[in-house]
Formats: sequence, structure tokens, C-alpha cells
Amino acid sequence: MNSIKPIVLSAFSALVLVGCGAQKQIPSINSVSNAIHIPLNTEKKSALTESELMRWSHLDMVNDTIPGMSVDRAYAELLKDKQGEKVIVGIIDSGVDIDHEDLKPVIWTNEKEIPDNGIDDDKNGYIDDVHGWNFLGDDVLENLEVTRILKKGDDGSETYKLALANYEEKYNKALEGKQQVDFLLSTNKSIQDYLKKDEYSLEDLQNMETTDEVLNRNKRIMTQVIGQAGPKFNAELEEYRKYIYDQLDYNLNKDFDGRKVLGDNPDDIKTTQYGNNVVYGPDKEEALHGTHVSGIVAQIRNNNLGGDGIANNVAIMAIRAVPNGDEYDKDIALAIRYAVDNGAKVINGSFGKSFSTHKQWVFDAIKYAEKKDVLIVHAAGNDGHDVDIEKNINFPNDTEDNKTEFAHNVLTIGALDNKYGEKVIASFSNFGKINVDIYAPGTEIYASVPNNKYKYEQGTSMASPNVAGVAALIRSYYPKLKASQVKQIIMDSGLPLPVTVEVGENQEKKSATDSSKTGKMVNAYNALLLAGKMFKN
Repeated sequence: MNSIKPIVLSAFSALVLVGCGAQKQIPSINSVSNAIHIPLNTEKKSALTESELMRWSHLDMVNDTIPGMSVDRAYAELLKDKQGEKVIVGIIDSGVDIDHEDLKPVIWTNEKEIPDNGIDDDKNGYIDDVHGWNFLGDDVLENLEVTRILKKGDDGSETYKLALANYEEKYNKALEGKQQVDFLLSTNKSIQDYLKKDEYSLEDLQNMETTDEVLNRNKRIMTQVIGQAGPKFNAELEEYRKYIYDQLDYNLNKDFDGRKVLGDNPDDIKTTQYGNNVVYGPDKEEALHGTHVSGIVAQIRNNNLGGDGIANNVAIMAIRAVPNGDEYDKDIALAIRYAVDNGAKVINGSFGKSFSTHKQWVFDAIKYAEKKDVLIVHAAGNDGHDVDIEKNINFPNDTEDNKTEFAHNVLTIGALDNKYGEKVIASFSNFGKINVDIYAPGTEIYASVPNNKYKYEQGTSMASPNVAGVAALIRSYYPKLKASQVKQIIMDSGLPLPVTVEVGENQEKKSATDSSKTGKMVNAYNALLLAGKMFKN
């Protein structure tokens, strides 16, 4: 819940486009006179100001020396006198706070449905789906897919063996994490008790004088913690505690069954009428992830609230299908179909898992979206793995053999850090010459969270909606372009990564062209230029 060409910009190959039955060629970005090109030996800013950090994904590599997507520049120079069409963006996620001050004006409304009358007015199978649909009902906590596989028993399959090994690795890591977090909580509590305050600062620690050896050891430990986590270390520690305990109590707990709350059989794709219309779920705070993702795409620009969205003329369709744990293939397949059938032209999927027991259902939904000309933007995952390797696959994807794409409407997005250089690819981001298409900003992204709040979050989950926003811009201002064209435009118009980049947790050095299909990072300015040229052609 978690991207091959030379590094210089080059001519692009022909693409068979959907529609008209004709072969057309995406123009080369080199043929666009005012396209952005990164100067050689570009110097990076050593540190971003707070105002730059809050919107770095909107900034420009040339003007600001920050590897953003040149969104502000695109609005100032390319879109200021243009009027786009409204684009519906489906957000398949943990739920969306549709009452958030910075999102409420851009939430999709199903005009065919009369609110709260208990009738399926538009006869789409979902009663009172005014702003989307909640396929999870009141379900919040769930198993991981590996846990579900083991619960079904050993069937002698290779999948079971792989799941068992994966489960044991995750379980042992979670136990180590529990030991660590319990130690840190105990250490923190001793300092809180000594200082007689729940919230204390680095200065409080520095002024703390005691001859107690244990307290002095704890003082040194918490000094390091604050140095790494910052002044909000208590909240970070609690977030880490919840993550570890949720893993052991729910995600990896074979005795836990979250689905019984919903009462639906996840192994039966024929039963589709379940869930409800409360798109933020039973607890708005649990919709943090989906609300943040939605904000990245579409929070209102230039209103002096929080951050700014990438796209300025969109409607967010909220589809809740991602629990705290692994999503069910059935829910994702039906969520994609719901978004397609209700008019979404872009779908964002900031989720993923290592195993998929009903992947064909999702593959079929992706193909259905392609047939209906809908672009799907998907996060590459946060394991720091090469997803071209079979055991590292991040589902869902657009290939059945991990080599050949079966559809041309899926973009898989890795995450960037905010400093251009060899370390520009975030260490947590998955990578892959075949199965990751391109990279976008994904660390310290500032956006909306429930109850009119804002927060920095990071992950490929944040990189994906940045690109979904760019895709929505293209589809808004150039609505006649097909999903496959928009995908290729985004890939072809990107700016080159450094020749050599570091990838994964071990920071292995690779050629940029071996880190993804393109060796590039998304650039909204160039994408709109290329879309304009393609549209004219």
C-alpha cells in the first residue's frame, strides 16, 4: 500500500494508438523548441526552504534546481489563457475525507443519484453512491495476502512455499520491530517521568542533569531519536508502534479475520453488491492515506490553504478498497470497473502487494479500462526491490509474465527524492528496467489529511498521484488524446535522471536506463508541450 533510452533526450519510437485504427507517432520532445532540458553539471540546492519543501514537486529543475515536475511553470507559461475540460479522477484507496476544506469543492458528485433515498436511482448496482463507493464497509484492519494463503493450508504449490518463506521473514522482522519499539517506548517513558512532562524538547534533554547511569543512557538514546525524527518524535514513535503492533495483531495474525465485518466472500467475483456509500469508512482518521493522495492530485490551488494540487479542473471520485493490510483482488477489480463505468478518465492506485490469488480478475479489469480509454497510474512499491525479479513482483501490474505488457494504459511510478544527483531515486522505491516506467516526486510531499489537516508523507504512494495529476492536466486540456497516448507522452517527455543513480535499500549503483524503462522523471511542462504538438498533428 506502496521504471530505456540513453540519458540524453532522444527521438521516440512509433506507438500504435487506440482509435481510428491508424498508426501515429508521438513527436520527439527534441522537435519542440521551448522544451525544458537540464543543463550539464546542474548544481543542486543543498537544502530547501520550508516554502520550497511544501511544494517542491511543483518546482522546476532549471529555474529552481529542484527535481520537481515544473507544474508552476506550466501554469504560468502554458495554461494561463486556456480553459480545460473537467476530468474525473478515480482514487482507489483507504477512503477520502470528502468534507476536507481543501477537497470538498473538487469531490465528484453522481448527478444520476438522489442522495440518501435508499434507492439505486442510476441502476448501477450501488445504492446512494453520490460521491463514490466503499467496497470495505466497516472493515478497516486486514491480513496480508501471505497470511490468507497460509490460512488456507498447504496445497503443495510453489505459491504456498513462497508465501511461507515470505511470511516467516515478515513475522520475524515484525518481532524484531516490536522489541525495538517496546525498548524505545520504555526509554521515552523514563525521560517523561523524570522531566514530569509528556512532551519534551532536545533542549530539555540537554539541560537534564542526573547521576543515574540508566537515565543518562536513555538521555543519549532519545537525543539520537530526536536528531533523526525531529521535534515531533513522540508522534513518529507512536506511528511506528501502531505499524508494528498492527502487523502482529492483524496483518500477520492467522487467527484474525477482518472480512467477517463485511460479510462478503472475497473468492466469489459474481457477488458485487456489498459495502456502502460512506467513502471515508467508519473512522475518518483511517482515511488518511486516501485523503493525502487526493490532495496531491487536486487540492485547490492558490487558496492559501495547505498545499496545492497538480490539476486544477478535476473531480475526485472516492473509491474505498484498500484496508490496513493487503487489499483483496475482488475489491480492486470491482473498484476499477466502478471508476470506469462512472466516467473516470484517470485512476490512481497507490497500493500494492507481493502476492495475488485472483490476479486475473484485476488483469481483466485493467483490460476493461483500456477498452474504455481510461489511464491507470500505479505506485511501484516501497520495498527498495528490483521488481523485474520474479520474487519481487508488486501486484497489480500490467504483465502476466513479468516481461510483456498486456495493456497500454498503465503507468508504474517510482519515487524521487528532492535533491538531483546520484541519490535522487528514493532508497525505498522499487525499481526495474522492465516494470517501472518513470519516476516522480515521492518524499516529503505536503498534502491534505482528514479533519482539515495537512501533513508530509512519503512513498511511491505519493509519486503516483503526482503523475495522475499530470495525466489529468493533459486529459483536461487535450481531451481527444487517448489513454495510451497520454501514457507515452508522459514517458517520452520526461527529463533525464543522472547517468548513474543509486537504487534500493543498499544504494546499489546503476545506469539510469537500467532503473526504469525511460531513465527519466516526469515533467508536466514538457508533457503539455508534447501533448499540444501531438494534438495538432
